[in-house]
Amino acid sequence: MESLTTRTRIEPGRLLSADAAVPEALPEREALLDLVDESGLLGRGGAAFPLGVKLRSVRAGKRTPVVIANGEEGEPMSIKDRWLLRHRPHLVLEGLRLAAHAVGADASYVYVSDAGAAVAVRTAADAGVDVVEVAPTYVAGEETAAVRAVNGGPARPSDKPPRPYEEGVGGRPTLVSNVETLAQLAYLVRHGAPAFRSLGTPGSPGTFLATVSGAGRAALYELPHGLPFGALLERHGVDPDLVRGALLGGYFAGLINRRVLDLTLDHETARRFDTGLGCGAIAVLTGVDCPVAVAASVMAYFDRENAGQCGSCFNGTAAMSAVTAALRDGVAEQTDVDRLTRWSVVLRGRGACGTLDGATNVAASLLREFPSEVAEHLRGGCTGPAYHADRPFEVTLP
Repeated sequence: MESLTTRTRIEPGRLLSADAAVPEALPEREALLDLVDESGLLGRGGAAFPLGVKLRSVRAGKRTPVVIANGEEGEPMSIKDRWLLRHRPHLVLEGLRLAAHAVGADASYVYVSDAGAAVAVRTAADAGVDVVEVAPTYVAGEETAAVRAVNGGPARPSDKPPRPYEEGVGGRPTLVSNVETLAQLAYLVRHGAPAFRSLGTPGSPGTFLATVSGAGRAALYELPHGLPFGALLERHGVDPDLVRGALLGGYFAGLINRRVLDLTLDHETARRFDTGLGCGAIAVLTGVDCPVAVAASVMAYFDRENAGQCGSCFNGTAAMSAVTAALRDGVAEQTDVDRLTRWSVVLRGRGACGTLDGATNVAASLLREFPSEVAEHLRGGCTGPAYHADRPFEVTLP
């Protein structure tokens, strides 16, 4: 089974319904940077890094900067970036123009792997914005992979340092910003910081785009940060009594058990729950979704999709995939689980990108959140039909 979703619903919110009607005259550069700082706008690509800090770091470089709108959405559970690029390209491009102005860039790129997004952006873009199209892979969206691709190389991560803000495209300081972040920037400049902060929490202001799947359905929502998870379930039409847990933030953040019912959807609360919002992709696990089998499918995906550049990642994802598959099939032993436990700690931080960290997060969260299910599988594997998917909880655009 490739996916548990058959139809994707789009529910517009303030960003999804917005246009790019920002005044043609750009704000004064320092005032724009102050506005971004005041808003508290965090990146929407996964790391939730403050955009204002990123802009100022790029601007502080000694050479003229470059900006990249990163729309290479390698996370199978997410469709938000592709939807924005296909249906609100002007909003993204306006955010890109504002970001380029803020850092003093003289070159702008939109980086994509979706053919429909590429067509929409090329149709909407003015002269001076180049579209770089690459093949879709999980690692292609990493910021150093974007820089390598724009430089004419393979869309694969490179070792850091230097980071793109220090030395990126053509050796120049480079801002790599997620397309939703740029769309939020355009909204912010049009409406102001107080309006932007009118939704969300003090630490996670504004709204975010959430691709929600599971329970046989999928939807793209715009949600205020701080929304209780139970309110999301009500909106998605899922009975809380049926919830077994969730994949939160895409594959990277791993699994969470029924504690997710007490979660509010903001970064500070997610950190307290040992998880993260990531790119805003959420898969709800119900009673039919064995968390051990889901973890095995995600781990197999990491094993297939790693860049094949780092021995620790190439070998580590393969080893963890083998153990989780054996656990799913009821042929693992306690020594295998002990190894998985150790790998989830010692392999963290060893790869050039986040793929290996994502795999260790999946392993650690499975062991932490579902110990009774792990113990059951040591005694005999899944009692019902085991979940299998090459791209677990993949969501597609209508």
